[in-house]
Amino acid sequence: MSLDPARDPLDVDALLDDRGTRIVVCCGSGGVGKTTTAAALGLRAAERGRSVVVLTIDPARRLAQSMGIDSLDNVPRRVEGIKGEGELCAMMLDMKRTFDEIVEAHADKERAKAILSNPFYQSLSAGFAGTQEYMAMEKLGQLRARDDWDLIVVDTPPSRSALDFLDAPKRLGSFLDGKLIRLLMAPAKVGGRAGMKFLNVGMSMMTGALGKLLGGQLLRDVQTFVAAMDTMFGGFRKRADATYRLLQAPGTAFLVVASPERDALREAAYFVERLAADDMPLAGLVLNRVHASGAAGLSAERALAAAENLEERGIVDQEDGKVGGRSSSEAPSSEAPTSAAPTSPEAPGSSASTGTPSSEGPEPASASGSAPSAATSDADTPGTDMSADPSVERLTAGLLRLHAERMRLIAREQHTRDRFTALHPEVAVAEVAALPGDVHDLAGLRTIGEQLAAARGTEGPTGSA
Repeated sequence: MSLDPARDPLDVDALLDDRGTRIVVCCGSGGVGKTTTAAALGLRAAERGRSVVVLTIDPARRLAQSMGIDSLDNVPRRVEGIKGEGELCAMMLDMKRTFDEIVEAHADKERAKAILSNPFYQSLSAGFAGTQEYMAMEKLGQLRARDDWDLIVVDTPPSRSALDFLDAPKRLGSFLDGKLIRLLMAPAKVGGRAGMKFLNVGMSMMTGALGKLLGGQLLRDVQTFVAAMDTMFGGFRKRADATYRLLQAPGTAFLVVASPERDALREAAYFVERLAADDMPLAGLVLNRVHASGAAGLSAERALAAAENLEERGIVDQEDGKVGGRSSSEAPSSEAPTSAAPTSPEAPGSSASTGTPSSEGPEPASASGSAPSAATSDADTPGTDMSADPSVERLTAGLLRLHAERMRLIAREQHTRDRFTALHPEVAVAEVAALPGDVHDLAGLRTIGEQLAAARGTEGPTGSA
């Protein structure tokens, strides 16, 4: 099964050139090349005249290296070496710093100081489950509100599930509205010792359980944190809802990034379905690291058969073939050994340019039935065609087996992506070929961008398997 040629491929340049497109979100499972794809899209958009900022959440810092920046932090850094009138900035999410900025911006000085020094807050902001995804949403909202760039490209967090990014605002809202938070807020609302007395008298069993579970000091830290954050909870929910609506707006485009592997495309299919269920605008699928061959006409089966023939000499005996191809005058006599026959046309005394035997040719030796020393040494001389054949054949057989493996890999990839497109024929696809090495500079990112844009000139990402 091949991809439907009637379906338009993903037109990446049209997406990037559209001034109505303000946010591009690259999402997908881990290890499929989201960071590189986001950087390549940002670079291509900038070199086509857009003012772009790329937000990555990748802790490996590959984005900084590929863009020639020593390091990235929570502040956008300008990328040098851009060709064109556009501008490109890049930044890497600092989860804790973003949380600190929210506290500092929405609490008075004294309350902010109390929150930032609270041990529970420090643990929450540094690594609480779901905090990274929510802070990515917060930072996206901040960048969009600043309006300093006309395009924001987001590399979503490398989470276990690609859906965590979308779920973060709802999970935070559920956490803030949960029974545990309301319980912990109760003493603060009543106030001071009276509040603690109320909690101890009215909910002694619950408090005792929490004290055993969390520890007395941790419970007090949590209560202090909740009391200080009480006035900010509404703001968290409001901004989370606003960012979620921003992701649903027409100016946002989601690109699902996947590799042509079963697990990655299964995750991509789940994400496509989730985006549709949540009314998120899907632009298409970027299929990364696709393999191809310049010798696709040679099938895996034929390559393996040829390799086996060279290794086992079971189908065509090349030595006998050489003998059979000679004229009768060059064939050996019945008394001469068969192994001497191939040496007669190119005996040591022959001319290198014409191959004509010298006056001391091998014919007399054949007639007498005894081989002279020159002819005898020729059969064992290193460097002749016969002595070179085994190593050449082994190398050729190895290359044929490698080609067969490549063709089988291509067939598996084709089958896997055909299953995806059969389930989701409405999703436009752009493919990026597997490169021989990692992308580590702007030139490499340009190559990725060119491959992404090249999809519009084809009738489909690939041919039939």
